[in-house]
Amino acid sequence: MPAFIDHISIPVADFDRSAAFYDAVLATLGLNRRKQREGAIGWGSDDVLPPILWIHAREPGHATPGIGLHLSFRAANRAEVHAFHDTALRFGGRDAGAPGPRPQYTAGFYGCFILDPDGFKIEAVVREAL
Repeated sequence: MPAFIDHISIPVADFDRSAAFYDAVLATLGLNRRKQREGAIGWGSDDVLPPILWIHAREPGHATPGIGLHLSFRAANRAEVHAFHDTALRFGGRDAGAPGPRPQYTAGFYGCFILDPDGFKIEAVVREAL
């Protein structure tokens, strides 16, 4: 079996605020709630299971946001990158890099960066050269 990421889980300080944030922001990329249990929500697409991103209520001793880690989501086009960025700002995210080309990363890279309500860095990117 090839190696790939099954899912990512992040702890959040305000569960309801983060749930509303990710509901809105991930919907811009076609991702929605696929699974929910007490204190945890998982998002994914209708054609890919299990959920790829989970949030859970942060408990003492759990990981906290920090410099270095960021989560990148693949967008289908530039319009999705812009929708992701605009929606994230409306739902309490902070700009960490407006939508635009970033040829220093790779040819055809067009993306944006956001700090979510807890300070985790998230990104939407379309790789137009693929």
